[in-house]
Amino acid sequence: MILVTGSNGFIGSVLARQLNDLGHKDLIVSDMVNKLTRPELMAKMQYAKEIHADQLIEFLSNDQNVDQLKVIFHMGACSSTTETDEAYLDRVNTNFTKQLFTIAQKRKIPFIYASSAAVYGDGNKGFDDRGSSKDYQPLNLYGWSKLKFDVWLEDQMDQLTAPVYGLRFFNVYGPNEYFKEAMASLVFKAFHQINETGRLKLFRSHREDYKDGEQLRDFVYVKDICRWMIELYQNPQAPSGIYNMGYGQARSWLDLAKAVFKAVDKSLDIDWIDIPESIRQQYQYFTEANIEKLQSHGLSSPQWSLEDGVTDYLKNYLSKDDPIL
Repeated sequence: MILVTGSNGFIGSVLARQLNDLGHKDLIVSDMVNKLTRPELMAKMQYAKEIHADQLIEFLSNDQNVDQLKVIFHMGACSSTTETDEAYLDRVNTNFTKQLFTIAQKRKIPFIYASSAAVYGDGNKGFDDRGSSKDYQPLNLYGWSKLKFDVWLEDQMDQLTAPVYGLRFFNVYGPNEYFKEAMASLVFKAFHQINETGRLKLFRSHREDYKDGEQLRDFVYVKDICRWMIELYQNPQAPSGIYNMGYGQARSWLDLAKAVFKAVDKSLDIDWIDIPESIRQQYQYFTEANIEKLQSHGLSSPQWSLEDGVTDYLKNYLSKDDPIL
């Protein structure tokens, strides 16, 4: 049995489907949003049991329910970078992860969980997964909720009974993100904006060292992310610890815009808008994952360039009547 939390969310649902494609149908799936509330993402998924997130700890406390559990993929979380309820984030992101980790360690079950590149803050200390988590200063409460567990995990490393991998996802985009609204990727938003208006809104730069649209991000396709997670599970040669999950090359928002306009066969037409004052001080102008650690332990290289990923996403999902992976 394989447990996937966040299975009715973006990355969790893609991971479950990729596990299905590899023949893994014995999934226990869990999310805060059940399939009756959001049926689309789980409609094609094959699994053995669905457990609501509120009931998961109790379920896993029963020895019979975890006897056959081979791995826990913990993708479930509040992923809103604008969430202001710190107590809520501590409960659902930090403390819930601690509870699952503790159960996994007690039962000697590999534990693979979603951290976030948001822990790196403004990037003034780099984006290197080989440093101490205590060195970083996130720019928002979401980032802090992820960093708190990473820091706590580092204090447990000498006592591990099973592999643990914390994955710092960078700017992930791809199919099944459709419900994320404001947190959806610009690829998703751009597709709809361009189809509706022929134009795309992009933030202008408010720094002299960056031209408009040349702010940089590490965009990574969700299919790369999920393949790496499965590789960690199937061939856990990598030592336990924190790993960056990005493409490894920063690209500009303008690069992304050009890729989307090309994929929909329209001419580039940008409407430059100011970054809202409410987020201007938290806005990142550069992110780039150092993925040397990931690749040095046998994980595959990124397979989806920005252009290839955007084309696959738009042509094979967003342009279809049924866009669900």
